[in-house]
Amino acid sequence: MSHATTSTDLARDDDKSAEAGIETTPDRRGFVRTTILGQKQALIGLIIVLVFVLIAIFAPLLAPYSPTEKTGGIYEAPSSAHWLGTDDGGVDMLSLMIYGSRVSLEVGFAAAIVAMVIGGSVGVVSGFFGGGVDVLLMRITDIFLVIPDIPLVIVVAAIFGRNLLNIILIIGIIYWTSTARLIRAQVKSVRERVYVKRARSIGAGNNRLVFKHVLPQVAPLLIANTVLMIALAVFLETYIAFLGLGDPSTISWGKLIENSFLGNAVLNNAWWAVVPPGLAVTVVILACTMVGQSMEDALNPRLKVGHLAVRRFRMRPLHGKLESE
Repeated sequence: MSHATTSTDLARDDDKSAEAGIETTPDRRGFVRTTILGQKQALIGLIIVLVFVLIAIFAPLLAPYSPTEKTGGIYEAPSSAHWLGTDDGGVDMLSLMIYGSRVSLEVGFAAAIVAMVIGGSVGVVSGFFGGGVDVLLMRITDIFLVIPDIPLVIVVAAIFGRNLLNIILIIGIIYWTSTARLIRAQVKSVRERVYVKRARSIGAGNNRLVFKHVLPQVAPLLIANTVLMIALAVFLETYIAFLGLGDPSTISWGKLIENSFLGNAVLNNAWWAVVPPGLAVTVVILACTMVGQSMEDALNPRLKVGHLAVRRFRMRPLHGKLESE
């Protein structure tokens, strides 16, 4: 048998081993069907998120009034003309809610993608190469972990200005650390699998190993973690806007809550200026958490094997103990 034939056979064995390794996680072709559509929790969460996304996309068509035009009295109660009443400027709250979903979701999705790119890159490089690279990147991660969120946002807003791009970047920079740690742990496991070692033995370079064998294995888990990050990013954007650190030229759910408190909506018993934006933030966060948690339960072997998923926590029955007593 020639050397060329041996290399070809090993390459075929490598591909077969890779296919076998992929089976340790749910089949990608049936991933949507089994992980999302097959679980009621994930399906409900996905539908809610899609509804809010469609509302944000078609905001100009769905909003009954302009978000900057006075169309009623100050804190006018909900009526047939204004389903959610008006704010302290006489602007229709339903229109503000619909347009506010654009900024809140934009910041949530964009900041989650930033965290995914930074955290995923650091996690893959750290877990794959190990050694000094791993130590260096993890120490940098530890530094970012101990930086307090709000003081960092205040400093960035004071130096660079309170615009939407800065808010997205700072939220992504704050939340990439947990993604990096999760992906690093998974990559360290994947790199020790047989098909990765066989590919390395026949001369596969680091780029091929990472992009063909390692990254496809950790990508579903990275996506699941990113969905969870969307919930965190939406919450932090609301928090930042409520404190008055958001972009003053945009309308978001957090900005609406801030305006309601500045306009003394509580003292005027105008609950419709406070409850709807707060409820929208809560629903989106819960929906993203439902989808992300279901995906993570199915894809994260630590949760699956260790039975550490939140939805699996339950009291175990005491078999035979009560009868013996």
